[in-house]
Amino acid sequence: MKKVFRTILCGLFLCQATGAWAADRIPVVASFSILGDLVAVVGGDRVSVTTLVGPDQDAHVFEPRPSDVKAVAQARVFVVNGLGFEGWLNRLQRSAGFKGTTIVAAEGVRARKMEDEDHPGRTVTDPHAWQDPSNVKIYVRNIARGLSELDPEHAAEYQSNGTAYAAQLDALDAWAREQYQSIPAEKRRLITSHDAFGYHAARYGVQFLAPQGVNTESEPSAKEVARLIKQIKRDKIKAVFMENMSNPKLLAQLARDAGVSPAGKLYADALSAKDGPAADYLTMMRYNVQQILAGLRAN
Repeated sequence: MKKVFRTILCGLFLCQATGAWAADRIPVVASFSILGDLVAVVGGDRVSVTTLVGPDQDAHVFEPRPSDVKAVAQARVFVVNGLGFEGWLNRLQRSAGFKGTTIVAAEGVRARKMEDEDHPGRTVTDPHAWQDPSNVKIYVRNIARGLSELDPEHAAEYQSNGTAYAAQLDALDAWAREQYQSIPAEKRRLITSHDAFGYHAARYGVQFLAPQGVNTESEPSAKEVARLIKQIKRDKIKAVFMENMSNPKLLAQLARDAGVSPAGKLYADALSAKDGPAADYLTMMRYNVQQILAGLRAN
């Protein structure tokens, strides 16, 4: 009888697949695809996840659509990165009138600071903390805690899922460290589209150079591009990588001017589609490390 009553209500009020009635799952909105994957891992069958910035999309230039406002308005939980990554976040929450629980995944991460390309002498926070698996353990812990507080009846399940995933992150981290040790430290230099790999660089001793800063909206000056081309030639850097969510024109032009060929694609701020090489976080990280190693060995 209870199920019949719910069916009638959903018929009357057009319940969505991600709504509260959908198998009693908690409707969760994640700001971008990497977070969506982590929420699905921790929440399991207890959550229904909607991702705003999807695979191969750029969260830096994201413009929320009416459907995104509606999704946030209907959600009980909104999981965001924090560290200034989602510049559109406050505006979206106000538009949606969101009254649910917000989980800031990066809360507690030791944030990196870097020079502001647009304002020399100033620093900005690097929000790309997920590029270090040890930080993702913090993300997962925050997500598990937030879901447990909202749904204490299933807290043990969220904690168990998080603990199991943390073990996989430790294995990933150990593997990546071992892989990078095969390349001499002075050879670990490469070029990427924008400065999204600072945490990865600090963790594994790799130097990433980029024509753009932490935000893909910023355009590098001609002087900065010329300086980077000079360094590529001087240091004979051949590992030049595009990013899946960035406009490739700038880096392609830089590579041509420096006389090198792009080495491949890295996944920085977004996963690939389900049938791509980086459909989840663990796969994305392993794919990136393998691509980087192949490029570095060509140096």
